Amino acid sequence: MTDVLQDTRRATGHTRWVRIAHAIASVSVLTLAFSGFVILMAHPRLYWGDAGNDLTPALLELPISRNYLHRGYGQPVPFFVGAAAPVSANRTYDIFNQNGWARSLHFLAAWWLVVPGAAYMLTGVFGRHFRAHIWPARQDLAPHRIWREVADHLHLRVAAASGGPHYGVLQKTAYSLVLFGAAPLIVATGLTMSPAVTAAVPALLRVFGGYQSARTIHFFTFGALLLFVLVHIVMVVKSGFRRQIRAITVGE
Repeated sequence: MTDVLQDTRRATGHTRWVRIAHAIASVSVLTLAFSGFVILMAHPRLYWGDAGNDLTPALLELPISRNYLHRGYGQPVPFFVGAAAPVSANRTYDIFNQNGWARSLHFLAAWWLVVPGAAYMLTGVFGRHFRAHIWPARQDLAPHRIWREVADHLHLRVAAASGGPHYGVLQKTAYSLVLFGAAPLIVATGLTMSPAVTAAVPALLRVFGGYQSARTIHFFTFGALLLFVLVHIVMVVKSGFRRQIRAITVGE
């Protein structure tokens, strides 16, 4: 009986295209996180609107590099006469600036996520993978089932992995929010920060409220995705690390 159960579980491993897409996405996300952090270190301040710099009020300041320190500026010089005139000032100290290679790597890694991601989305929709395994069914959304899963997760009572894509309602909801909410949003805001893209599609700036607003939304969306990844790793470990890794790598 045990052998039959093991064979059944082994047969329900993730399909090859899911495993390939997951591997490419994992490498790309790690590269994006690293290069994105370096970019943020060069200017660790977030704004709302179309423009922002060290001499304008920030929505959020992050103490992640020496560039966070607001000191060592020369006398501010207005560009023209008027109370609302933009100003400029020269720094009198060296700053951390690895923006060039970090932006190039970030943009390159993004395509390694967008292209396989688009293929994954199309295959998932037309191959019915999302309908069968990702989208919560009506019965999944019953209040008692949701509450039971919430209680189990809060107490870290996670069922052992079956070796295939059999998800609970919380997993389905989280995956759906990532696939159809956070992932498209972080791609769209990333493209909005590119002047070349907004020159061709200026509507993106109107949708997100300017370059700096898009950058801020991009940052907080990444924060949500990072939280998802951390919880995802915990669930993988708690539900059977070896079996889960086999299911997503070799499909057994």
